[in-house]
Amino acid sequence: MTENTNSSSGRSPRHKRDLTRRKVLAASAGAVVAAGVGGTLAAGAFAGEKKGTTATGEACYRLTSETTEGPYYIDADKIRQDITEDREGIPLTLRIKVIDSETCKPLRNAAVDIWHCDALGIYSGYESLSTGGGGTPPTDAPSGTPTGTPTGEPPSGAPSGGTGGGVHEEPTDDERYLRGTWRTDKQGFVTFKTVFPGWYRGRCVHIHTKVHVGGTWTDAGYEGGNTCHTGQFFFAEEAVLASAEVEPYSTSTTERTTLTEDTIYDQSGTAGGLLKLKYQKNDIAKGVLATITVGVDPEATHTGTEGSAQPGASATTSASASASAS
Repeated sequence: MTENTNSSSGRSPRHKRDLTRRKVLAASAGAVVAAGVGGTLAAGAFAGEKKGTTATGEACYRLTSETTEGPYYIDADKIRQDITEDREGIPLTLRIKVIDSETCKPLRNAAVDIWHCDALGIYSGYESLSTGGGGTPPTDAPSGTPTGTPTGEPPSGAPSGGTGGGVHEEPTDDERYLRGTWRTDKQGFVTFKTVFPGWYRGRCVHIHTKVHVGGTWTDAGYEGGNTCHTGQFFFAEEAVLASAEVEPYSTSTTERTTLTEDTIYDQSGTAGGLLKLKYQKNDIAKGVLATITVGVDPEATHTGTEGSAQPGASATTSASASASAS
């Protein structure tokens, strides 16, 4: 899929508003997701720990890399943990711990957004802009070293690499699968149930995320605060290759960009958003458990559309700011 950034609507971009005007659907909040794939999740032992601990013995973590928001963000549209809806794919439980990278303390009651494409590279809300990768199965599953992979910045304009600057797109439809927002608990944990993402032209497999702090949870959802982190989570090549053997991923005809070729992932491992994955090596179709600790600066603002972060700045995003492809 090439992510088109030439807006098809004359309306102002949906993200151009303060978080106090979030239109959320608190009624869609479901039951708490089961804590793992076939078992209970431990509360610690997350990847990305710094050497050394605090005086209380709590592990410290690196500041997680900031990335572009991309053109397909929809602001807090669904307050829920199970974001799967009717999407087919390998079950994925995503367990995130959010922590203050300076004090090493967990951030409770933060609002965490995640969104990603489906198994064939389609984004909800933007189906008409998503070329995806459906079709007859390729002769071979995507390899770790595909040929002809685009180089340089990932495509963010019209098909065939047109330009567009990555400006936020107005949604083209009412679908909202594989999108959701939930709050962190007192230990800084939040869990989502979804499916393993697919891939599209110019990007490796990834999940988008935002962390909002300083706001208030109300009957209507989450209001106010600032966006202290905008990032992406990434998947090891071994897991992606294993997923490519499973339907519907195996029907994709889209050439895949590998983790090392991706221009958004900074190759820094967990600090760059690389997930720790657990699954049966010979049967990934049964499900994947993905965990990561996200270290943030709660005093900063990182919308993923700004040129530079301003501590304590407004959470309102700018329609004129430049962002790369999602």
